[in-house]
Amino acid sequence: QVQLVESGGGLVQPGGSLRLSCTASGITDTIYAMQWYREAPGRQRQLVAAKPPGGRASYADSVQGRFTISRSYATDTVYLQMNDLKPEDTAVYYCNLNGQRGDYWGRGTQVTVSS
Repeated sequence: QVQLVESGGGLVQPGGSLRLSCTASGITDTIYAMQWYREAPGRQRQLVAAKPPGGRASYADSVQGRFTISRSYATDTVYLQMNDLKPEDTAVYYCNLNGQRGDYWGRGTQVTVSS
């Protein structure tokens, strides 16, 4: 029923950029936040960027100033623009929708930052 589909991951050199996309379908919540998480090897899943419906975007300290989250309300798509990527950013990135009914997750997209 509810689907979140991520795209845009891949292999990039340090200092490079990637733009992740996540399109939601089957959502009946009137008000919901969309967020990006990441899970690096040996680490817990971490919230990296959040876009609440009635507030400003927020970011983890480790990505502040480098990542930008945005939404297209017409297409129910959330983006994560990632600039100045570092090897420490290597992780599986997950799209999350937090609505009145509950949380929904995408399958994740791999981002690898390496020379």
